[in-house]
Amino acid sequence: MLSGDDLAELEGRLAACAARAEAALDALLPPAELLGPDMPVAAAMRHAALGGGKRLRAYLVMEGAALLGAPAGRADRVAAAVECLHAYSLVHDDMPCMDDDALRRGRPTVHVAWDEATAVLAGDALQTFAFELLSDPATHPSGAVRAELCLALSRASGVAGMVGGQALDIAAESAGTPLDLAAVERLQALKTGALIVLAAETGPILAEAEAARAPLRAFAAAMGAAFQIQDDVIDARGDAAEAGKAVGKDAEAGKATFVSLLGLDGAAARAADLVAEAEAALAPLGPEARPLALAARFAAARMR
Repeated sequence: MLSGDDLAELEGRLAACAARAEAALDALLPPAELLGPDMPVAAAMRHAALGGGKRLRAYLVMEGAALLGAPAGRADRVAAAVECLHAYSLVHDDMPCMDDDALRRGRPTVHVAWDEATAVLAGDALQTFAFELLSDPATHPSGAVRAELCLALSRASGVAGMVGGQALDIAAESAGTPLDLAAVERLQALKTGALIVLAAETGPILAEAEAARAPLRAFAAAMGAAFQIQDDVIDARGDAAEAGKAVGKDAEAGKATFVSLLGLDGAAARAADLVAEAEAALAPLGPEARPLALAARFAAARMR
């Protein structure tokens, strides 16, 4: 799905966007010593948000903004906000009351590095900081644009988005009855897909290019589904060192996944169909949307 030349181009673009996102986060996040040496919340925020990750959501923000002519500095602030929101979700998901993971991006999770109370507070602070960034006039001079960014992020991250998906996941695990394919698709569209879609539509919001919003939403919805299928493949056959997190947990817990429902070959075929769907959605935006198409192919080919 990705040729050698495609992969080299994408890796270069991903690295450049990741460096921009890291620099923005490092500059914008509060200093580790903000509350003093005995109050590690700010340090925990930085631990969660800095130092790695694919930065795929930041990539979608930045490349979508560039495609539509929005200034890079504004895109960097939005990308930092989306990454803070994503980091908050990971901090909370990793806690013992959720997924109980000790490793994230190859490092101890926040509740392991500090404690559960610090993890709750750091996650809360990252969430609110995301909205602080979006609502700041430095992100866009138009109050209407800033309000639309905040509204879109709220919808993607709340009960009708990421939080709702996590709630469905917990309920299914508590019930002990594996979900069917339609239910897994709905769960993942909320838990993982909603924030990926949000990242893609921030470019049109920043550029005030409403006509581009629908195709980019359709692209990102298909890409997000392919991304989650590949996550299930990684969990089924990856190794923790390469993935940077624990693997095999879904099978141990008896959770329904795309792999358990479709098999490895069936899951790969479904991911390929979704990549084609994502690329087709980009057609109205012309060849300049190629960096986004490459990201869709990567979503279904990565092993971490």
